[in-house]
Amino acid sequence: MTDDVFLTHPLEGPSAWRAADYQGREGDWVVALTPELANELKSAVIAFEATGMAFESMDKADFALPGLSTLVQGALRELEGGPGFAMMRGIPVQGWNEHQRRIAFWGLGLHLGYPEAQDGERRRLHDVRDTGMRFGENRTVRYFQTKQEIIFHNDGADMFALLCVRGARQGGATCVVSATTVFNEVLRRRPDLAMVLQEDFHWDTRGQRLDGAKVQVMPIYMWHEGYLSANCKPYIRTAQDFPEVPRLTTAQIEALELLEKITNESGMALSVDLAPGDLLMANNHATFHARAAFEDHDDPAKKRHLLRLWLTVPGGRPLPLQYENSREFGETYARRIHGKMQ
Repeated sequence: MTDDVFLTHPLEGPSAWRAADYQGREGDWVVALTPELANELKSAVIAFEATGMAFESMDKADFALPGLSTLVQGALRELEGGPGFAMMRGIPVQGWNEHQRRIAFWGLGLHLGYPEAQDGERRRLHDVRDTGMRFGENRTVRYFQTKQEIIFHNDGADMFALLCVRGARQGGATCVVSATTVFNEVLRRRPDLAMVLQEDFHWDTRGQRLDGAKVQVMPIYMWHEGYLSANCKPYIRTAQDFPEVPRLTTAQIEALELLEKITNESGMALSVDLAPGDLLMANNHATFHARAAFEDHDDPAKKRHLLRLWLTVPGGRPLPLQYENSREFGETYARRIHGKMQ
């Protein structure tokens, strides 16, 4: 913990942006693969598949991408030090079977960072698609398993990577918003609530912690060593289902409502319609993202399907102590402290 426990002034810089800064300017944040780079990725998939190894046993050296590595490094600079998001377009997902897509995505992920566990079963690659379940039908269903709207939140580790295999019949757009700009707006309108957001909240763990704990405690915003890191999920609300969890105070409710209001205001968030072959990446400390509800195709082979990784990145920001025992960031915190990327 540093002396600057609370941030009391607005932040400026590349991480503080609004939709107008990037809407209609895809050249600033989208990089399309050339045919040569797409072929490089295809060759890496073929070479690794021929080894017969499981993709999760892959080492970065097993998936050589001499040309694509330059694009990857550029994306990492945008994720930490830039706006906190970037996209690659033109990954040839439609030319591969499901196993080959996983090889390609995992291999790309290793060039971005280290894949972390996303659930209590320690799975490090998730399929984002409608399973027919609805959020709320039990204590473990998570929004990514449904077709419901997902309000603004962030995932775990330093960043998420979403590879679109197929889009929905209708809907399902992803929105990204600057967590810094949202904080600045809360601070401008209600400085008292900006302080509340930097105090502890109880979070529902959705049954995903290895120690079985139903809740964990941490702030929404944390100011640490010159970085503002954010954690925002709807699971603060569902934690209230547990009688042992303290009731939200009036100030906490007002702070949550103001945060939610600002993230949804016109001009705040950048909307992205992911097409097959699009790889969206975002910094989980610096951005929040949301997803619109969607209607899917009747044909199972055409249903919306994305692949997701949570990644710890080399040279990432210093992380606040509150992350050490959290479900979403604990592995990243430990890896950062001990310097282990394998």
